[in-house]
Amino acid sequence: MTAIKHALQRDIFTPNDERLLSIVNVCKAGKKKRNCFLCATVTTERPVQVNVVKVKKSDKGDFYKRQTAWALRDLAVVDAKDAVKESPEFDLHFDKVYKWVASSTVEKNTFISCIWKLNQRYLRKKIDFINVSSQLLEESVPSGENQSVAGGDEEAVDEYQELNAREEQDIEIMMEGCEYAISNAEAFAEKLSRELQVLDGANIQSIMASEKQVNILMKLLDEALKEVDQIELKLSSYEEMLQSVKEQMDQISESNHLIHLSNTNNVKLLSEIEFLVNHMDLAKGHIKALQEGDLTSSRGIEACTNAADALLQCMNVALRPGHDMLHAVKQQQQRFSDLREQFARRLASHLNSVFVQQGHDQSSTLAQHSAELTLPNHHPFHRDLLRYAKLMEWLKNTDYGKYEGLTKNYMDYLSRLYEREIKDFFEVAKIKMTGTTREGKKFATLPRKESAVKQETESLHGSSGKLTGSTSSLNKLSVQSSGNRRSQSSSLLDMGNMSASDLDVADRTKFDKIFEQVLSELEPLCLAEQDFISKFFKLQQHQSTSGTTTNEVEETDGVALSRSYPSGVPQTVSSEKDMIRQMMTKIFRCIEPELNNLIALGDKIDSFNSLYMLVKMSHHVWTAQNVDPASFLSTTLGNVLVTVKRNFDKCISNQMKQMDEVKISKKSKVGILPFVAEFEEFAALAESIFKNAERRGDLDKAYIKLIRAVFDSVEKVANESQKTPRDVVMMENFHHIFATLSRLKISCLEAEKKEAKQKYTDHLQSYVIYSLGQPLEKLNHFFEGVEARVAQGVREEEVSYQLAFNKQELRKVIKEYPGKEVKKGLDNLYKKVDKHLCEEENLLQVVWHSMQDEFIRQYKHFEGLIARCYPGSGITMEFTIQDILDYCSSIAQSH
Repeated sequence: MTAIKHALQRDIFTPNDERLLSIVNVCKAGKKKRNCFLCATVTTERPVQVNVVKVKKSDKGDFYKRQTAWALRDLAVVDAKDAVKESPEFDLHFDKVYKWVASSTVEKNTFISCIWKLNQRYLRKKIDFINVSSQLLEESVPSGENQSVAGGDEEAVDEYQELNAREEQDIEIMMEGCEYAISNAEAFAEKLSRELQVLDGANIQSIMASEKQVNILMKLLDEALKEVDQIELKLSSYEEMLQSVKEQMDQISESNHLIHLSNTNNVKLLSEIEFLVNHMDLAKGHIKALQEGDLTSSRGIEACTNAADALLQCMNVALRPGHDMLHAVKQQQQRFSDLREQFARRLASHLNSVFVQQGHDQSSTLAQHSAELTLPNHHPFHRDLLRYAKLMEWLKNTDYGKYEGLTKNYMDYLSRLYEREIKDFFEVAKIKMTGTTREGKKFATLPRKESAVKQETESLHGSSGKLTGSTSSLNKLSVQSSGNRRSQSSSLLDMGNMSASDLDVADRTKFDKIFEQVLSELEPLCLAEQDFISKFFKLQQHQSTSGTTTNEVEETDGVALSRSYPSGVPQTVSSEKDMIRQMMTKIFRCIEPELNNLIALGDKIDSFNSLYMLVKMSHHVWTAQNVDPASFLSTTLGNVLVTVKRNFDKCISNQMKQMDEVKISKKSKVGILPFVAEFEEFAALAESIFKNAERRGDLDKAYIKLIRAVFDSVEKVANESQKTPRDVVMMENFHHIFATLSRLKISCLEAEKKEAKQKYTDHLQSYVIYSLGQPLEKLNHFFEGVEARVAQGVREEEVSYQLAFNKQELRKVIKEYPGKEVKKGLDNLYKKVDKHLCEEENLLQVVWHSMQDEFIRQYKHFEGLIARCYPGSGITMEFTIQDILDYCSSIAQSH
């Protein structure tokens, strides 16, 4: 196993800058026995990454290959199957459960022990070890060979040294001479020991014989000196012989051709050398800046930026053919690569430290914003970081892996910072929204304690019901089941006034201001952060010509607009813009749920708040979409707008439902129905809120639904009314609706206004005719008989000759209706009408005047019949039209 571990470390993990800490030979449980190895490794670079790697032998050769790797942080559970009984089986829970069978229980325990140590040292998230012997975990306390993993002693890890090529070659030669070296390590060790003893003996003998050898060497040196003297003599003679040859060589060297050729070659060589020196030579100042430059001062950052640009130019120079084969060029390129890696690592480490420091420093300033509805300003932090923007661009172009790592770390640290700030900000907003309720406001029907308000704030989604007090005025107005007419009317008016009281208006105005302030604080925060991200991380932003409109967002019902892209270097402006949106989504992931919670609280306090929220949110969505329809801010506010629109629709639906469920008292007269008064309040409030709003169309649709529901409910209540005549209920309520629509001048309800006026007129006439009836009943029957005779063919002037309709019979009937009786009958009629009508609408005089006109019409009809059927008889009624006017006026004034 040691040899296999060495081979795996050399062939697989060393090239990937990883160290192999533990290995276990396993096969999958319940399948064909195909062995592989599970390896626990750590990276040699910081930050340390811990992995579990599956290695198997290749089918094509006798070498191992890396098959699968899992990050240890993704490991959730280690199941050893049985903590008491030894078993080679164990499970590892990653994205799914992997079942393994080890070759031995000892290997399994050693591997699990190593995993436990790595978890204790490197991971914040602790892994669950189940069915593992507590003794095994206790023995895993930092000690022994794995002390470097669990105890934190880095020196123990560094004791491992890899064999160099020379040592590896010598060992291979030795092992080739002993084929049994791997299979029988003890025999191989014994042979090496024997050979070492032989070498030691030879060394001792060599030392003992060294003195004799020195003497012999001295004699040989003496003889060599003599030989040298002889050689010098011969060389002198040879030199004389070569004088003539020298003269000939001097002539040849003076040849112009050779000189010209040499000069040409020298010029070309100089040109090549100058090109390499000018383009591949980095100044010492730049090298020092890259290695030791100060990344905290502006001057140091500028020096590092210039040095990084110069290094990039040197590395990107276009070499001429053959340059890349020069050893010096290769060395210089390697040096540049080392400088780049060193500086990139130093820059990434420094920026990570700045990100961490930002999280700690900014958290100390949260206290000063805790009592104010403001968000901390990140402009100083952005301003300081933008000094590194050019270096970030350099890092993006040269080492995208570290650039991407910095991007992820920035998102991680800043998302936690913003989450704290935004949650505290929304808590202040919630407290300010509910503060007035706790301090002084009394709800219309049931008072509430402070604890109840706190409980509602803390559990927005815990109750399906609404607040008792100001949820909707329809909850507060109801037809009372007992009490006299006047007390009932006054109580309804009081309750209606309470729903539109100054307290409610102040609370709603306060809520509107708080909600607007929340959106106004969030918008610049998101826009500033997005602008910083694009500048700092060098990501392109562009305006989209086609984007999702507010109505389209509503129709999609909040479908998420973000998309995920595979990791890697972005190649287009579009992908970089998507990256900005993804970073913003990660950093501000808490904004949308916090906004939804705030909206739920506002809707719970008063459902009419949804009107304010719809207008404000629509305006901010419209503004954000004009800037960038596909931005994070636009998408988030669009999704929240869908929620606000749903609350608005729910508010309208609840009012319609309550209209449908309204019950009337059988003992009291109806009067103005509560939902009619409620519609007036709603319309007045809505018109004040939606003035010049972008979402006016939503309100118009709601108006149509509500007014139709009001019309239907009035019809329903009128049909069910027992105490008050149907015509009175219809007349009074449609008169109130018509007056409301005329006063508010709602353009989309012009048709309904005309319909309300028509219904009011029709039912007024119907009530007048029905209530007035035939006040002169006998006289009316007499003339009905006269009209019947005329209809049968009798001429009008001959009707007086009929026995039953002669002049004498007419005078008898007229005498039965003197002025006194007529006035008495009208007085009783006035009292009857007064009982039917309510005081709120004040239609008594209108109805009475209509009855007066109808009575006069009947009177004139009778006079016309007398004039035509009894000409020259001199018969007249015992009271005149003026008497009728005086009677009606006197009765109205007396009451």
